[in-house]
Amino acid sequence: MKVYHSIEQFPSDIKTTLTIGTFDGVHKGHKHVLKRLNETAKKEGSESVLLTFYPHPRHVLYPDNQELKLLNTIEEKIEELRKSGLQHFVIHEFTKEFSRTKSVNFIRDLLVNKLKMNHMVVGYDHHFGRNREGSYDELKEFSELYNFKLEQIPPQDEGDVTVSSTKVRKLLCVGDVEKANAYLGYAYPINGKVVKGNEIGRTIGYPTANILVENKWKLIPADGVYAAKVQFGEKQYFGMLNIGERPTISDKKHAIEVHVFDFSENIYGSEIKVELVKRIRDEKQFENLELLKNQLQVDENNCRNLFRIA
Repeated sequence: MKVYHSIEQFPSDIKTTLTIGTFDGVHKGHKHVLKRLNETAKKEGSESVLLTFYPHPRHVLYPDNQELKLLNTIEEKIEELRKSGLQHFVIHEFTKEFSRTKSVNFIRDLLVNKLKMNHMVVGYDHHFGRNREGSYDELKEFSELYNFKLEQIPPQDEGDVTVSSTKVRKLLCVGDVEKANAYLGYAYPINGKVVKGNEIGRTIGYPTANILVENKWKLIPADGVYAAKVQFGEKQYFGMLNIGERPTISDKKHAIEVHVFDFSENIYGSEIKVELVKRIRDEKQFENLELLKNQLQVDENNCRNLFRIA
């Protein structure tokens, strides 16, 4: 998969089958669109393209409201998209000026003339243009006017529920990572840099790696203790992760920290990835560190049993 950081960077001699969207989470519904996109591109002798915008339009258009958190950083999205078979990923900067582009100019000048789109695949809830006012019916009119084919993919269900990024966000905000992972099709990731903490965990036999997430829009799930897979370098480990204010320590500092089982390396300053598998319990306050240690032993046993490791 080739990655471009503007529409202008895209080669002008490639015929494309294209889809547009945020694709936040690259969940099962998105993957169905991408599968169809790739199949169509292959059938028509073109190449598959996903066009997305960054920052998220809502963050640009409403600068005083940054409450919308996202499931993926751009780096996480690229990593997940590489698994889909997509050939080209175009990340175009979203600005207020760009938001004023008329639908007809966007379709004609950028998609048809620059990206050489001859087929467009969209999800069931796709809208485009200023204030997302463009409808599927309007797209059909453009497809006839500018001679490109158009296909709409129906919603994808998990059980009896239509999968959406909004639903995944809501699940993570209440700590239901198991159902969120079922909608995503993979374990929810958090990437960050290992930074120094207060090292109290080390004194009770549970040293932790404190993870600094630098992307301000990354959604951090509900506070609590989670069973997690840990990726460091080329190796995968298992561990338990705490999100919260660590009330027993009473420093009121919100932190993400992971205790990695059977691991003793010094990794300060290194990049680390954790994948949340299951929420084990709420964060609790204990009267002293000894009681906290006892609970951590129970948590460790629960996580090891979940992962089936000794």
